Amino acid sequence: MVDPIALQNTVTSVLGDALDEASISFGELNILVARDRIADVLRTLRDDPACQFEVLIDICGVDYPVREQRFDVVYHLLSPRLNQRLRVKVMTDEATPIPSVNDVYPAANWYEREAYDLYGIRFTGHPDLRRILTDYGFQGHPLRKDFPLTGYVEVRYDDEKKRVVYEPVKLTQEFRDFDFESPWEGPNSLLPGDEKAPRRD
Repeated sequence: MVDPIALQNTVTSVLGDALDEASISFGELNILVARDRIADVLRTLRDDPACQFEVLIDICGVDYPVREQRFDVVYHLLSPRLNQRLRVKVMTDEATPIPSVNDVYPAANWYEREAYDLYGIRFTGHPDLRRILTDYGFQGHPLRKDFPLTGYVEVRYDDEKKRVVYEPVKLTQEFRDFDFESPWEGPNSLLPGDEKAPRRD
């Protein structure tokens, strides 16, 4: 396994001015690069003999709503030959897309669609950027930190209609009246089996 400090020196010399920031945390190198140069940076990290990051493990998003560039897009890379991991980050806002890296790592196709679906992060040059986990009629992006936690409709698949349907939420209101210390003690009435448990008054 390559020493993270040695890897940092290697990556710094290979990427040059494309590298904005580098740090080591939990024994792994983290780098921040410019949004518009991400495809070139990942191609260099994959092809350079000193790096050989040939596997894209994951792409994920992180939401910081108070920042002007609220999203971090994080690329997790693996070099099987060097037994080394690398975390590459770019920052963007709600409106500015990121170049797709689908041509560099074909595995990025699914991950970029997932980031678009769950965070609303757009990728230019993606061959099929559409929702992948939520329904096509879904409103909003569920992993944004400003996404509402309660709503008025629920989604389910209807076997008779052979499609996804939206219906008003049918949750009984007393089930929403939870005690936050123990949600199982929310309703004031006894539930079946509670009479056997000792009371904590």
